[in-house]
Amino acid sequence: YLNHPRAFVGLSNYARALGDHRWQSALIVTLLFVVASVSLTLVFGLFLAWLLNRPIRGFPVFRALFTMPIFTAPVALGYLGLVIFHETGGPINNLLMALGGGGIRWFTQPFWARVAIISVDVWQWTPFGFIVFLAAMQSIPEEVYESTRLDTSSNWQIFRYMTLPLVAPAMGTVAILRLVETFKIMDIPFALTAGGPGSTAQTYSVY
Repeated sequence: YLNHPRAFVGLSNYARALGDHRWQSALIVTLLFVVASVSLTLVFGLFLAWLLNRPIRGFPVFRALFTMPIFTAPVALGYLGLVIFHETGGPINNLLMALGGGGIRWFTQPFWARVAIISVDVWQWTPFGFIVFLAAMQSIPEEVYESTRLDTSSNWQIFRYMTLPLVAPAMGTVAILRLVETFKIMDIPFALTAGGPGSTAQTYSVY
């Protein structure tokens, strides 16, 4: 192969990728995962940080347990998701059937397969957003809260007009880091559904 004649192909490889319907489908699935996972991570992380931004007994222990998914290999969480979302013996379907409902076909229906993948990814990365947002909230001086309470006693207004703007830079940082990570997502969808059913949950990294 060292003596094999070579020809510069220019952008033909990119043109072939753009014309590949499976690549197009994988790109759309990836964008769906990015939008859903990043948004949910920001919302849940921010809500938990706001909820727990107060003195709580045993909080260091809770924080250590809560952040464990961050340090777990994504492929391991994917295989754990196989147990949690198992269609016949998984705890989620067992709970749904115990409540009188029917089990969900997590791995055979495209919509629910995507929901399962997004759920596991959000479960892993919500603690990251929680830690960053909590640190940002705890860095706000207490004097700022005291002066705000002179104008309003509504916790929602304090959060919306004072806490949220001050935490916004931290939210931007988390969003950027999550965008980079989610665009590369491969381990969880591969371990959980192998991109299935069919290729409906296949990201472009898996493809």
